[in-house]
Amino acid sequence: MTRRVRVGINGYGVIGKRVADAVALQDDMELVGVADVVHDYRVRVAVERGYSVFASAPDRRPAMEAAGIPVVGTLDDLIAGAEIIVDCTPKRVGAENRERYRAAGVKAVWQGGEQHEVAGYSFVAQVNYAGALDRDSARVVSCNTTALSRVMGALHSRGWVKRARAVLFRRATDPWESHVNGMINTVIPETKVPSHQGHDLQKVIPDLDITTLAGAGPHNLSHIHFAMVETTRPVSVDELRDALWAAPRIAFVRASDGLVALNSVVELMRDLGRPRSDLWEVAVWEDALAAEEREIYLTFQVHNEAITIPENIDCIRALTGFERNAERSIEKTDAALGVIKAFLPSTTAPIPHLVPDDGSKRNRE
Repeated sequence: MTRRVRVGINGYGVIGKRVADAVALQDDMELVGVADVVHDYRVRVAVERGYSVFASAPDRRPAMEAAGIPVVGTLDDLIAGAEIIVDCTPKRVGAENRERYRAAGVKAVWQGGEQHEVAGYSFVAQVNYAGALDRDSARVVSCNTTALSRVMGALHSRGWVKRARAVLFRRATDPWESHVNGMINTVIPETKVPSHQGHDLQKVIPDLDITTLAGAGPHNLSHIHFAMVETTRPVSVDELRDALWAAPRIAFVRASDGLVALNSVVELMRDLGRPRSDLWEVAVWEDALAAEEREIYLTFQVHNEAITIPENIDCIRALTGFERNAERSIEKTDAALGVIKAFLPSTTAPIPHLVPDDGSKRNRE
């Protein structure tokens, strides 16, 4: 029997629960358990799924057990049984756990809410998988940076990007906590200009010239990006379409099919039977692609709850060395999760124009 890497999840919230489910689907991974500090419905779902539950903080264990949660140990017990921990705790809490993981000799995957410096390596599978091989830790970048890395990486690897600009219109809050802090009837611009996402993307693609602006609106169904790229040579819409089609984890949607808004795409995910209506791919509006002279334009949807889940799985393989080839890991992860290139392939699969590959694989291998 093939050995499986033992994975622990610290934090069973929006990302943690999805990573746990994704790990459980992999034939080369074993989910040791999940750790948290609450005893509400979220952790109760973990019990229903048969996951072993650990208390992230010892002082929370009595309350968890009193509420009927079958706690099997502490975070230290989870760490002792795992080879790698995926830290999905709230922003800045993860960084506080770094020395704990190091002292125990386990590898760690961090999320985009932490600073780049927590691991010293920011990870996106299709861009820089090879650089993460056998490292002690890496940071899977945020949802927005992941999407920008996939899309801009597909263009940058062909030498097309002279300068990129993107405007990010972010959701106000996650659906599960909309009752707590969702905004109504307003839009809030980020006053830090440029916004941090472009700088963060340069941690993944250091020589990419990109500037981002961001704001948040009164919705909770993912983010939307509007990108304008000044190119090094004229690039046609057909070339642009084919470059995106050739890249992993980018899929097209079309307004002409009724997919006219964020909610339409989420409804499509529901109709396709996606777990939690998750959109792991970057959804690019194919009929909104445009090009003129040395400028190309793209609009794409970023499901903040789900897009980084495949990256977490690939990061586990890279850090542990269980798979040394990026393409094989991506294919394996995508097959297990159900990541696809065309959501409605029987009627709307694009026709490739066979644009030559100008080196899009060079950074992954």
